[in-house]
Order: sequence, then C-alpha cells, then structure tokens
Amino acid sequence: MTFSSIIAQEKSDKLITPPYLQKGDTIAIVAPAGILKNREATIEKAKNLAESWGLKVVLGQHLLNQNNHFSGTDNQRCEDFQDALDNKNIKAIWSARGGYGSVRILDKLDFTRFKENPKWIIGYSDITAFHNHIHNLGIETIHAMMATSLEENPEEIIETISSFKKALFGEEMSYSVSLSEYTRDSNFSLSTAGIQGQLIGGNLAILTSMLGSESQMNTENKILFIEEIGEYKYSIDRMLQSLKRAGYFTKVKAVIVGNMSSIKKNSTKWGSSIEQLILDVVPENIPVLFDFPAGHEADNRALIFGRNIELEIDMENCLVDFTKD
Repeated sequence: MTFSSIIAQEKSDKLITPPYLQKGDTIAIVAPAGILKNREATIEKAKNLAESWGLKVVLGQHLLNQNNHFSGTDNQRCEDFQDALDNKNIKAIWSARGGYGSVRILDKLDFTRFKENPKWIIGYSDITAFHNHIHNLGIETIHAMMATSLEENPEEIIETISSFKKALFGEEMSYSVSLSEYTRDSNFSLSTAGIQGQLIGGNLAILTSMLGSESQMNTENKILFIEEIGEYKYSIDRMLQSLKRAGYFTKVKAVIVGNMSSIKKNSTKWGSSIEQLILDVVPENIPVLFDFPAGHEADNRALIFGRNIELEIDMENCLVDFTKD
C-alpha cells in the first residue's frame, strides 16, 4: 500500500464528531448499569457541576431505581437510555456510574435516531460496552468521569473535571505523560511527527467481553487504550492473551496503559510486575506507554475515543495530543 493510499484510508475512516456543547444545552444523567444506592447527594453534585457550566440537566426517570445489582430492571435502564438517545434536545448522555450492566441493554437499544443526530456518550469502566459499539457506528465518544467520580477528594479530581469540560466543550486537549522505566518506545522515531492513529479502547474486561460480537472493534492502524481494576495478574494476562489471539495487537500502532488499580494478590505469585506482564503479551515491535492518568483513580483524564491522536516522545515525556482534523 502506498503512502497516499494509507492517508486516503485514514481520512475515510474518520469518525463523526457530535456537536460540542454550548451554554444552554441539555445533558441527561442516566444509570445504564450498577445500582446507585444512597447516592442522591452525588447526583445532586453532578447536576450542580453541569449547571455551573451553563448546561441544563435532566435525570433519567429510573435513575435511582433499585433492582438487586442494577439501577432498575433492564427494561427501565434501557428506557432511560433510549429516551436520551432519541431526544433531539439532549446533546450528551452522562453515565452516573459503571459497575456492571451496560451489555445487558446494549442490544435492546435502537440507535437509528442517534445516528441521525449524534450526541456525546460519556463514561468509563462498564461504559466501555457503549464506547465499543458506538465506535462501530462511526461516532466519537468521551471516556471520562462519571457522576460518582465526584465522591473523590475534590483536590484530587481538579484535572479530572477540567479535562472532562474541555472534551465536552471542544477545547484543545493534550497531555504530557512522564515516561515509565517500562515504556517501550520502539517505532516512535520512524516519523518526525511521532505516532498517529485513532484512539480506541477502554476497560480490559469489557473489551474482552465484546469479542465475537458486533461490538468487537478493528484495531488495525489504531492506538489502543486499556485500564483495569480489581483483577488478579493471571486474569489480566488471560484477557490480554484473548485480545492477542483475536488479533488486537497484530497491526495496532501503539498501546496506552492507564490505571491498573487494586490488583489482587493470588496465593501463587505471578512473578513479575504488571508492566512486564503487559510487555510480555504485546509484540516487541509495538510501542507501549505506561502510567497514563485515566481509569479507576481519582485523576482520570478525559479521552475522546475515535479521535485521531498523535504521540510524541522525548527523553522524559510523551505528549499525547488530540487533533481536530
């Protein structure tokens, strides 16, 4: 394939960017997954935050419902999400929390009107199911804080909130990440412009659960972001091996590793760091950036999935730059 044909292919693969929000726009807060037990004050904080930015806020009808593990029944959670998808006046759908449950309503949803009038879908963790599925519809999404993120220490989420606002309102976004001793920088020097590609990914467990479905993504010529929480190292290795066997690392341009939080200790020691575990799975010719501040920690910087980004590396830092072309 010639250089010109590669550029033509990348341009044709450019995803639709939903309209950025402006003061006076409406955002919906819904709960497509886990239960929001005794979290009325948290939802009020999220509502107040959005309103402080000049936005109007509507809450899902079943937002605070309780059905065992979930925020209401599958049908109730689906109804709230569908209403927000179909309502032209709602410009963004902000997930109250993750947990588990998004995949249970994914195939119940009708995205017809959403594709006609795209809007931002926001969240992380379990919301990866939506990020994957909507990526395949050709529309960008925002991997960022949820309402429950406001339960963290306010001093620790300043950048979390700031980056979310920037993504939502279309401001310039770039991050400088200090290089880990494990960072694999092979191929960064192949181009004076660094490495460029479409950013995709999300929570490792959810990425793995999408394999074999219409929500599975094509990683060719893209940059894959992963993060995880509360797993054993052997479980993380198993999920990465599954992605590898499915071809996720065959032609990927680079891998960005976010938070690997609260890793459980097994009675049989794994024997290496989580960073080395990842490097052992990802082919040696693929650059890997560690310690990106996104995932299940208080400092959870916003990412725009489906957006073309550029990685530039020097002796100490890697610049992660989001473009608007």
